[in-house]
Amino acid sequence: MTIQVSPSAIPNSDAVSVTSTLLDRDAYLVGLLNQVTVPASEGWLQELRDRAANWVRHSTIPTTREEEWRFTDLSELRQVEFRRAVDKLNVETLHATSLQNAGDNRLVFVNGVYAPELSAVANLPSGVVVGNLSALSLPEQERVQQHLAQAEGALEVFTALNTAGISDVAVVLVAKNVIVATPIHLLFMTVAGETATISQPRCLVVAETGSQVSVVEDYQTTPDAEGVYLTNAVTEIVIADNAHVNHTRVERESKQAFHIGKTAVTQARYSRYTCHAITLGGKLSRHNLEILQTGEQTETTLNGLTMIADSQVADTHSAIALNHPYGTSKQLHKCIVGDRAHAVFNGKVFVPKPAQLTDAAQLNRNLLLSPKARVDTKPQLEITADNVKCAHGATVSQLEDDEIFYLQSRGIDANDARKLLVNAFAAEIINHIPVASLREELLHTVTTWKQG
Repeated sequence: MTIQVSPSAIPNSDAVSVTSTLLDRDAYLVGLLNQVTVPASEGWLQELRDRAANWVRHSTIPTTREEEWRFTDLSELRQVEFRRAVDKLNVETLHATSLQNAGDNRLVFVNGVYAPELSAVANLPSGVVVGNLSALSLPEQERVQQHLAQAEGALEVFTALNTAGISDVAVVLVAKNVIVATPIHLLFMTVAGETATISQPRCLVVAETGSQVSVVEDYQTTPDAEGVYLTNAVTEIVIADNAHVNHTRVERESKQAFHIGKTAVTQARYSRYTCHAITLGGKLSRHNLEILQTGEQTETTLNGLTMIADSQVADTHSAIALNHPYGTSKQLHKCIVGDRAHAVFNGKVFVPKPAQLTDAAQLNRNLLLSPKARVDTKPQLEITADNVKCAHGATVSQLEDDEIFYLQSRGIDANDARKLLVNAFAAEIINHIPVASLREELLHTVTTWKQG
């Protein structure tokens, strides 16, 4: 999808109710909606849910006939009957390493339910609020109300489904001019059960004027977990004037899982946003990364790494709307594809006429490790401004025999030579991650990864 939706986000019921014949257009989607629906309550959050649910009932699950989903077939997803994930399971099933790497400042959700006994948010500076929605004070909830489900792209079907089923939210609020020195880790653990389950994590990060914060958003399952589940995640990041957010997103779900994620970022003038998006897990995964510039002279840096094998499908769609002058955008997304896996990259950069003196660069580099590995790449620039500096490109290659031979001539066997080259390819992205423990863990994952 493109970022061309009104900031009013989800429309009201009257605007949505075009005709009663459009209700419940997709029986499977309505079944998912029924599973994620939470008990009714009063107040603004219920109104938000109701409007989103009304929109979902007018929608359908995307198919390959739609341009935005042309290379990603959801027919296998439709064959699974998902049930709402049971409330928080025994936390002892969690792997200690996951919590150790989560650091000192963390929120932990298990199967979509907040786990306060695993979370640690006491060592935060004044002016920083980190918690789940139900634990916030009334003024803090009012701040959340101003931003929750207000980002562009709220009408996308899976985003609306998430909004319709909001039961809790991981919230990070950073006050004006506050600098958070240590990263805040948002850990979402799924413990698969005997039946296929669906959980819908929701995050909201608000960095007020002049503030700085690093956030790690981490989707995991327990080690050697078996079972099918769907994670439908939405994260909204609001960056005020001259604020800086460094965001690391790691998806390492079960190889039988489905993962659909949305990251919607709003950047005010002079703000900076850096994203490191790592995709490793999931039978089928999709990440929609959407950046909306609302003021001049913003800086946006997007680094992405997809590393898949077996028959995994990983789809990354990004859209950057640079609507004001003097904006800078740099994007590098790499894919390492082995066995019969299939990677998709579609990156759009919009530069309308008001966005003069924009500097935007986009590059997608792909490494295929198997004759049956596949990648579909489509970097795009849509430019109507006439005084800009913009470039985009894509490369698809295999490991070079000459490079392997050179390493062999230095006493390295062929298998280790392949690993060394793959590691170097991935390290360019991973080395930018600001959390040392996570960076080392991911580098170890690349080193021990089955390359196909």
